[in-house]
Amino acid sequence: MFVELGWAGMFSSALLAATLLPLGSEAVMLTLLAAGYAPLPLVLTATAGNVGGSMLNYWLGRHAGRAGVQKWLKVSDATYLSAQHHFQKYGVWSLCFAWLPVVGDPLTFIAGILRPPLPVFVLLVTLGKGGRYALLAWFTAA
Repeated sequence: MFVELGWAGMFSSALLAATLLPLGSEAVMLTLLAAGYAPLPLVLTATAGNVGGSMLNYWLGRHAGRAGVQKWLKVSDATYLSAQHHFQKYGVWSLCFAWLPVVGDPLTFIAGILRPPLPVFVLLVTLGKGGRYALLAWFTAA
């Protein structure tokens, strides 16, 4: 379905993939690349969507707090504590790894709860997520 929507599908799948929904956006990107979509605009579109989803997580964490995040989003204690441990151990730099499976999405909720400055959050999340999409496009083209 996302592939049929082209650019909007890329953006939407990337945005939703950054939430706790069990979705991925990589297959959409690979399919669109194979269909002849230009890599750079595709990487930028995917990055914008994925960062937008992470900003939604940040906002939810900021306004709901730990109890709200765990209750409404069904985040287990283990997942929450793992993400919190990574964030506290590596500080805001851990946000460069918000693209990682399992801990990446909860990490962006933790960031909202712990409240690093939003510009720092956006910059580091963008570097990590954009880098991942750029590498995916590059390896696909190679």
